[in-house]
Amino acid sequence: MTALDTGTDDLLAEVADGVAVITMNRPSRRNAFSDDMLDALGRVLAQVELSDEVGCVVLTGAGGAFSAGGDVKAMADRGSSGATSVPVDVAIHRQRLNQQATSGKLWRMPKPTIAQIPGPAAGAGFALALACDLRYAAETAIFTTAFARVAFAGDYGGTWFLTRLVGPAKAKELYYFSERLTAGQVEKLGLVNAVFPADELDREVMDRARRLAGGPSIAYRYMKENLNRAVHGNLEECMDLEVTHHIHTGLTEDHREAAQAFVEKRELRFRGR
Repeated sequence: MTALDTGTDDLLAEVADGVAVITMNRPSRRNAFSDDMLDALGRVLAQVELSDEVGCVVLTGAGGAFSAGGDVKAMADRGSSGATSVPVDVAIHRQRLNQQATSGKLWRMPKPTIAQIPGPAAGAGFALALACDLRYAAETAIFTTAFARVAFAGDYGGTWFLTRLVGPAKAKELYYFSERLTAGQVEKLGLVNAVFPADELDREVMDRARRLAGGPSIAYRYMKENLNRAVHGNLEECMDLEVTHHIHTGLTEDHREAAQAFVEKRELRFRGR
């Protein structure tokens, strides 16, 4: 296992068996965001994206929570103290950069990303989970868009991800009412891939993450690009992209290894080439 220097205690990161595990680490605040956490998350995601040692990324939270998203207590403290906020245009620019470096990076990263959700995922924390390719939750996890409860419109791509996963009518309902949903409810909506007992979640997620980390990384990269394009591209565009990527993957060492292993009836040894 190799620990990564995040520059802050608010975010932990390590790499083992080809899997980068990134942990939001403010358990006393249910891993609500801090500036240090978000800055570090952006840096670490950029680092693991480029690392040849990482084939899969897992995002999770410490202390039995995933993330509460924005730190509402800190917002209230700033409001009661009369602290002067930054100019609106500066705040918008900063937020855009944070969102692209975190949610945007998880969505576009050419490697499989997994949200391991041991407990509450709310607001922008829920949005971060939705930005990942796969989501696995503990039976005790709770989910909510939360924004209406604090008179916010929403950020970190949550409206985009949720609309594409459940459709506009259901997404509007989930945003307007901000009701708390159980893991079973979100599984029925297709928002998580599977739900496990809390004491089995880590093992189940890591089994899947290690399998992905040892898989055909070039094929995964092209698959993800194909599937992401399918969200907004037309059929012709998607088929053109598919055939281009299909031909390219057919020229890789991994494809030749897979074909040879099939003939020889032996296990595969993918090398990402």
